Amino acid sequence: MRDLENIGDIEILVNTFYLKVQKYPTIGFFFNDVAKVDWNLHLPKMYQFWETLLFGNVSYKGNPMLKHFPINAQIPIQKHHFEHWLQLWTSTVKENFEGEKADLAIYKATNIANLMSYKMDVATKLKD
Repeated sequence: MRDLENIGDIEILVNTFYLKVQKYPTIGFFFNDVAKVDWNLHLPKMYQFWETLLFGNVSYKGNPMLKHFPINAQIPIQKHHFEHWLQLWTSTVKENFEGEKADLAIYKATNIANLMSYKMDVATKLKD
């Protein structure tokens, strides 16, 4: 296997990951039923997001945290949801890539999952 090297690799990773997410009962409903994600819009944003994080090509503009608060307000996104998200991401990376950038993708995703889990938990507690 080879490492993540370019935007084409990110597209493979992101597409493979989100195909799994859509079918995964523990978290898929957030995307399919709650957020009703338009995949034609969402996937290119995710390519840009990961390109920015992994390669430093600043193509992503936005705040992913803000996108998750309205979803969390409808149905709390709990720690175990982020753990499942991270598990799917990690397995998808490892099934397709290996190397420094692949490891970085897992590291960054771990940090994202931990931070978002914390912030969603705080938001839920403030709402109650």
